[in-house]
Amino acid sequence: MTVRVSLVAAARSSALLAERFDDDRPLDHAGWHEVQLVAHTLVPLGAAELRYCSPTPRSRATGEALGYAPLVQPALRDCDMGRWRGCTLAEVAACEPAAVDAWLADPRSAPHGGEPLLAFISRIGGWLDTRPACDGAIVAVAEPAVVRAALVYALKAPPSAYWNVDVRPLSTVTLTGVPGRWSLRLEAGAR
Repeated sequence: MTVRVSLVAAARSSALLAERFDDDRPLDHAGWHEVQLVAHTLVPLGAAELRYCSPTPRSRATGEALGYAPLVQPALRDCDMGRWRGCTLAEVAACEPAAVDAWLADPRSAPHGGEPLLAFISRIGGWLDTRPACDGAIVAVAEPAVVRAALVYALKAPPSAYWNVDVRPLSTVTLTGVPGRWSLRLEAGAR
């Protein structure tokens, strides 16, 4: 029996260039507005038998605003960025350029003292592989980084592919399969 998991990227909590590692801020005004604009296209995913979200305030708020009443999944938390938590990439690069270069080049490195990229991708893959088989669907609202990690894991892409996946707020992707064997499912647009 295959599992169908639709991942919805949480609405934004800040402007793109102001995004911070492990950002715990709630949805900002623009994020709420974006949810209202696209809700009609995302609300049907709430018919899923199982509805989850990552523990961040913006993921929970996005799921609630869409009417999903999601169950918080600690395994869907964003990558632990250690001492870089709360900083922007530009701030860290200005203070620790060699550490940022090492982090971007080696998926096993964790110069920030947190979770290596490879461990993060594996953790998200572990969550994906332990979803219960059901005849219906599963929906999960998560941080864009979590959606990227799930795609890299599901497609068995090298960890470096993580940096080439752009996940915009409120974008969706559906994965179908069984533990360890996933496919990316693209839906036809509205006609």
